[in-house]
Amino acid sequence: MLIITKPNLINLYLFASLFHSFLSMKKYSFAFVFLLLLLSCEKDTVTRTNNPYIPNYSFSAILNLNLPSNSGLLTNLNPIAITVDGDIDILIMKVSDGDYRAWNGNCPNQSPEACSRLSLSGLNGKCNCDHALLYSLFTGIAQNATYPMINYRVESLGNNSIRVYN
Repeated sequence: MLIITKPNLINLYLFASLFHSFLSMKKYSFAFVFLLLLLSCEKDTVTRTNNPYIPNYSFSAILNLNLPSNSGLLTNLNPIAITVDGDIDILIMKVSDGDYRAWNGNCPNQSPEACSRLSLSGLNGKCNCDHALLYSLFTGIAQNATYPMINYRVESLGNNSIRVYN
């Protein structure tokens, strides 16, 4: 028995079937990629710690690096201590081009007192109270400390100015 078929119709049927499968896969692939993108987004990549000793300050300060008081930030690894908005102490350091680290200038493991303001000690912030902890200005961490330093965001604005904010 000899069966004669029309090859063009069979090819058309196979093409239509493959095209339909491709569209179905494409729909699921698009949904999968969209779900992956949605789950990979983060609101904030900066780690925050709820510290009972330090209030959550909301501020924004623009620092002109041409001023003598801020000129230490023009070179790497030369930290400075500043006060903004009248009462927010900040320790800030330039790590590399465009990379700055800014930290709250109060001892994170000490209730506010006259001695709880951090002072600079090389590339560390030193708590001057009883604990005498040394906090790294790279990581904000001190050995045997319960809480790390509170970090602030830093944005390079160009024209030798940066914005420090929370």
